[in-house]
Amino acid sequence: MDIAMLVGRILFGIVFLTSGLAHFAKTDAMVGYAQFKKVPAAKAAVLLSGLLLVLASVSVMLGVVADLGALVLAVLTLIMALKMHDFWAQTDPQAKQTETISFWKNVSMAGAALFIFAVAATADSNIGWTLTDSLWSL
Repeated sequence: MDIAMLVGRILFGIVFLTSGLAHFAKTDAMVGYAQFKKVPAAKAAVLLSGLLLVLASVSVMLGVVADLGALVLAVLTLIMALKMHDFWAQTDPQAKQTETISFWKNVSMAGAALFIFAVAATADSNIGWTLTDSLWSL
């Protein structure tokens, strides 16, 4: 079961790692979109969220305080769902559909991250091979 948990953590983390790296590779485009969505300090927000996505995803994948990494991913994806994918504010049907899909995708990923957090932070659980123990023991 250790291998399945490790592979699952890696597959889950890759999504966030690639997204975080895109924040640095496509900073100008992401800053423009963040400005369009009225994110305060858009460039700083893009760079900070990119850094947090990279660090948290590596944390989950390598099992370095994976509970903390998963909790950070959950919080980030919920914030991004609410701020960046505001389907309720869209009037164009195509934009509304696109934002609705993106919103619920982020919410579901936040749910998965919370699940990983809960499992990793439970004292007697096993999330596969890890480099460190969990930060919390719930």
